[in-house]
Amino acid sequence: MSTEPDYSLSNSDVVTKYKTAGDISAKVLANIKALAVEGAKIIDLTTEGDRQLLEETSKIYKGKKDIIKGIAFPTSVSPNNVVAHLSPLPTDKEAEITLKAGDVVKITLGAQVDGFASIVGDTVVVGGGEVSGPVADAIAAAWYATEAAIRTIKPGNKNWDVTKIVDKVTSEYGVKALEGMLSNEQSRNVVDGKKRIILNPSESQRREFETFTFEEGEVYGVDILVSTGDGKSRADETPTTVYKKADITYQLKLRTSRATFSEVQKKAGSFPFSLRSLDDAKKARMGLQECQNHGLIIPYEVFYEKEGQTVVQFFTTIALTKTGTIKFAGPVTPDFAKIKTDKKVTDESVLDVLSKPLKASKKNKKKAADAAAAPASA
Repeated sequence: MSTEPDYSLSNSDVVTKYKTAGDISAKVLANIKALAVEGAKIIDLTTEGDRQLLEETSKIYKGKKDIIKGIAFPTSVSPNNVVAHLSPLPTDKEAEITLKAGDVVKITLGAQVDGFASIVGDTVVVGGGEVSGPVADAIAAAWYATEAAIRTIKPGNKNWDVTKIVDKVTSEYGVKALEGMLSNEQSRNVVDGKKRIILNPSESQRREFETFTFEEGEVYGVDILVSTGDGKSRADETPTTVYKKADITYQLKLRTSRATFSEVQKKAGSFPFSLRSLDDAKKARMGLQECQNHGLIIPYEVFYEKEGQTVVQFFTTIALTKTGTIKFAGPVTPDFAKIKTDKKVTDESVLDVLSKPLKASKKNKKKAADAAAAPASA
């Protein structure tokens, strides 16, 4: 009698795979951050990030053909007012973008092992100099909003609790979370689960958005994006290069579309992929058109804030366990000696959340157990 495999966090092998993917993501992110210097081209950084993700994942679980591993999210490098998902083809004009000193650059990427993804996103300032004014405010706000969010995502709390605490932090720094941006529950082969958290929702988004409660055993990709502007992003004519297969079926009519979709299924499965990973990116772009028209493929469009504004991002993959919250992948703490802001969190409720550890220490657990076991005093 066959039993269903256990893909929950109670299986130590599952946790190990998430952690292994997280270690790879962290290593590759650190390498790409080091390459994000003045004069570097975005196309070179994104290509190198993907190359390293494939190289590092190829080194693990060798000989185990049943364990698929690779890219969970293709490397994107989005400077200044570009919100996310900038990962151009060599033939796109965006491939010619070079980084300048002072650029504020968001780097997002992720590895997956056996379908368990650990995605990470960080923000770097090219040249590593001091940052002041609204950009410094946005970096500090995004960091503390992230720290507050991942402490608020715990069993019994609701998704709106996270939305509220991010709003509280960003308002303290005089900046805005990106309107309508989502964080999603994750599971095996799924990075956009049904449980979602929304940032800075519009009134219509607030009315239509589903409320849910966090539960033990869940994994979330927590994506915090903060802007120096009004927090409203817009798509422009930058071509989309990152896509993901949707979980629906449709009989494609064009041979090119069928060939492209088949290649996507083989190379990326259910994970987001870059057109660069396909054999003929130009032909694939045409082949994906019919797929997209019928909802088989979901585009990750390139969005922009207003010219002159700056967007900061931190992306963390976390798990809710019996002993507290585990970070599978996360950004590095900014060098606050170089972040010159005169603003800070003063809200007592937020400070209380920020003071909490992600996981209760064994010492604290013993104290709590001893206190619970002690007789009540008269």
